[in-house]
Amino acid sequence: MNRRDTGILGEKLAQNFLKKRGYYIRETNYRCPYGEVDIIATRNDYLVFIEVRTKKSLQFGSPEESVTQAKKERLKATAQHYQQNHDNLPSLWRIDFVAVELNQPGDIQRIELIENAVSED
Repeated sequence: MNRRDTGILGEKLAQNFLKKRGYYIRETNYRCPYGEVDIIATRNDYLVFIEVRTKKSLQFGSPEESVTQAKKERLKATAQHYQQNHDNLPSLWRIDFVAVELNQPGDIQRIELIENAVSED
């Protein structure tokens, strides 16, 4: 399984994980001039932008440690762009991460939701 396949699998696993926790998936792989966000969902009164990070090895750190400050800034800009270009959205919003760790055959070792992983300011 190459890196791209690992990422695609991680996103599918994350979507199922989120749906079981009451998230409604609005859109996946949203792209704009500022960047890309893996999953856009709603839950309770929140619009949630979700970055999924999937790893098969912890040799270079955990999935959540792989999100750079530059990526966080792109996520914020992308979230703001989405909100400016879509109507009837919840006024509350946040950016979450889903960390997915897989073993070599591609089975889940750990999947974890990190809410409010990026602050709005």
